[in-house]
Formats: sequence, structure tokens, C-alpha cells
Amino acid sequence: MEKCAEKNFTCSWNWGEFQKNFRFGIHRLGLVDNSQLRAVALAITIKARRGSFLFVPYGPNILPEFSSGGKEILKSFLDELKKIAKAEGLLFVRIQPIWENNAANNRVFRELGFRKAPAFIHAEMTWRLDLSGGDEDLLAGMRKTTRYLIRQAQKNAEIDILKNPAPQGSELEPFDYVEIYNELYQATVDRHNFTPFDIDYLKNEFRIFGADGQAAVILGRYKKEMVAGGIFIYWQGEGFYHQGASNQKFSKIPVSYLVLWEAIREARRRGCKMFNFWGGIDPDKSPHHPWAGLSRFKMGFGGTINDYVPTQDYVLSPLYWAVYFFEKIRRIKRRL
Repeated sequence: MEKCAEKNFTCSWNWGEFQKNFRFGIHRLGLVDNSQLRAVALAITIKARRGSFLFVPYGPNILPEFSSGGKEILKSFLDELKKIAKAEGLLFVRIQPIWENNAANNRVFRELGFRKAPAFIHAEMTWRLDLSGGDEDLLAGMRKTTRYLIRQAQKNAEIDILKNPAPQGSELEPFDYVEIYNELYQATVDRHNFTPFDIDYLKNEFRIFGADGQAAVILGRYKKEMVAGGIFIYWQGEGFYHQGASNQKFSKIPVSYLVLWEAIREARRRGCKMFNFWGGIDPDKSPHHPWAGLSRFKMGFGGTINDYVPTQDYVLSPLYWAVYFFEKIRRIKRRL
């Protein structure tokens, strides 16, 4: 995985271990030819009320020297994925590719019998920042307003960064920080009315990735009160903004900007080359899009968009169509 230019922590070993907490079956697949590993993929059995399926997050991941054989590699994985799905009585195989969204790559999926999925699980577009250069270079590449808000927050707010294990002398244990973050998270849920992860989800994610030094909880304080925070994953040279939350008690103090700036600086301290702001990106910058505010917030830090092939389904049962229409209607209601 380390050699792959396009990769994501949701196809990592620890993400597979994390999925076991939900009693999801996981399958780790590798394509070997002449004793040489060419590509890998993580497949997760998702048991859902609307219909169960086999899901491959951000894969398959192909080593650069074999990228020209993408179609043949994908077909080899698909043959194995179909066997697993049929043995488990699943309705379809869903792949969220980490391949560039272009005509050639879309054609590969079409020719192998895939169809565009009615819904996505992880972001199909992500916003990434190249971390080469120093702090001043990164600040110079930001939107002027973002740079100003970071500097304003630095005058008023303080940042706590908790890694696992906790720093010597820390008054709080790692899960205490997750509990504090969860309070901010629940306030965000109430404000924006979305389906949240529960506290066990957050704790298990931090426990598993934190055990390998791959996670940090970053919290921003104003007047001794925690008002913004996030859970960040640092994996194989890239930092990921996976969870973020805030309350509105001190909404005029831009603590969220400082939290994210410190997460970026933490990525550089860990030797990361890229920072991934995850999804919630509207490249058209429409003021009416549901992600308008979140998109403006993230893109203000500078960076470039990564547009991947849309999520793809391979149908194995006629019952798939009930799932298709259910997810299609839900996506329309969410205006996504």
C-alpha cells in the first residue's frame, strides 16, 4: 500500500480491524502474479435492513508499475468478490474506486458490467493539500479570510492535541478527550440534523488507530471551555480530517479554523506529504448546495480537488432494485 500514489486509510489493515467491532465480515484480498504482489483490496460485508452487500472502500489499490493493467486486475478482483458475495447471499458488490474520474476509467467499469450506484458511502470528491514548504508557504496559499481567521483565533484560543498514549503529565486519559469531542459532536448533530456515529464508534476508531500512533484528538479551547475539535487519522504519509465538530456558544471566535490549522501542522510534524480534508466538497461553489458552508471552510485552506470514478454496483440479485430505488429517493431528498 505504501507505494500506491492513491490510497486511503479506509482500505488499511486497521480499518478492517475497526469494522470487526460492528460484526461486519472482512476479506483482505491480494493479487499475486509470478510471486509479485500487484494489487490489494479490502472488502467488507455490510448487513443493512435495505439489503446486504459486499463493499470495497477506495479500491482496488494497484501498485504503480502495474497500473496499465487496471481492467484485467479489476476483473480478477471482481471474479473473487462475486464468489464471496454469492456464498454469503448478498445482493450486490459495491466498489468505491480510488481511480481518477475520466472517460477511460469509467469505461473499464462499464465494460465489466458495473453500473453507477445510487448512493456513495465515502466521499467521491476529496480536497487535498500538498504540505511541501513551511508554515508561511501554506498560509500564503490560503484564502485571505481563512488566514485572517486563523491569526485571530491564535490570539484568543488554545489548542490541546491528544495522541495515544496520553502525554506524560496529562490530566486526562485518551477516552476523556473522545468524550469531550463527542459532546461537541452531538451539538453539531442537533444543529445540522444528520445521523451521528455513536460514542462507541468514536472510541473504537481512536483506540484502534491510536494504538499504532495513527490518530489524534485535537480540541480548541476558549475561556477554558472546549468549543471545537476533530478526530484526525495520520496514515502512510497523509493526514485525514475524518471527524469535526463545534458548538455555537462562541461562534464569533473562529476556533474551528485554528483546530484544522493545528491538524495540518501536526501532519507536517509527522512527516506527512499531503493533508486530506475528506469530503463535503462542492467544486461549483454553489451557495445553495447543502455543503456550501463546509466546502467554503475546507477549500479556504488551499489545495486541489481529487475527483474519483463514481461509486459502482455489480448486481447479483433482482432484489437489488428495491435497494436502488430506496437509495435514489433518499439521495434526491438530501439534494446530493
